[in-house]
Amino acid sequence: MADSSAEGSATTRLLLVRHGESQVTVDRVIGGPKTCSGLSALGKQQAEALRQRLVDAPFEAHNVWASTMPRAIETAQIILPALGDHELQIDADLEEHRPGEADGLPFADFGDVYEMFDFVDEPFRPMAPGAESLAGFHHRAGNALHAVVEKHRGESTVVACHAGVVDVALRTFLGLGLRPTFDLHTLNTSLTELKRDDDRDRWALVRYNDAAHLAGLPSATNL
Repeated sequence: MADSSAEGSATTRLLLVRHGESQVTVDRVIGGPKTCSGLSALGKQQAEALRQRLVDAPFEAHNVWASTMPRAIETAQIILPALGDHELQIDADLEEHRPGEADGLPFADFGDVYEMFDFVDEPFRPMAPGAESLAGFHHRAGNALHAVVEKHRGESTVVACHAGVVDVALRTFLGLGLRPTFDLHTLNTSLTELKRDDDRDRWALVRYNDAAHLAGLPSATNL
C-alpha cells in the first residue's frame, strides 16, 4: 500500500491526533497510567466532531495506533469508523510523560509535595519519584514513533496520542532538538501531519494543530 509522490518516490505519512479533553483535566489532577479515566463529556464531543470531519474529508489510513492511556484509546475508538476497517494497535511507549508517584495528585498540591523546577533547564531530573525525566520521555516516545514509522514504511498511519508525544514527534522528525526555542499548545483532537520522502529520508510538516472541526464547541469544560 505504499504511497507515491508526483516525483515517484515512496512517501510515509504520519497523522498524529491528540486525544479529546480528559476527565483528569476536568478534575484538575495529574493523569498518569494509574489515574487516567478516559474522556470527559466534552472530550467525547470533540472526538465525534473529528470523526465527522474524517468522514467528510477522508484520510486514507493503512494503520491506526493509540497509546495505552484510556483517553487516547477512547479517542481512537470514536474516530476509527471513519478511518476504514482497521484493528486498533496499542503501544504503551506512546503514552504521555509518566509522572511516577505524582500520578493522581491534584495540580494545586504538586508544589507542596514535590519541588517545582524547570524541566527544560534540568532535562534529566524526574518530576517525582518513579517518574520520567524530560529526556527520558523524549527518548522513549521518540523510539516508539520511529518504530511505528519504520513498521509502516511507505504507508499512512494514524496515531491517537498526547500533546507531549506530538511535541516529541516534531522535535525528533524535524531535527529541532530537546531544548525548545518555541512553545507548543496542541489542542484536543487537533491533527498534526508529517510526511517523509522515503527515498531521501526527508521529513516535512504538512500541518500542525489543525482543529477546524472544533468550531462551535467550548474550548474546555467550565465547572
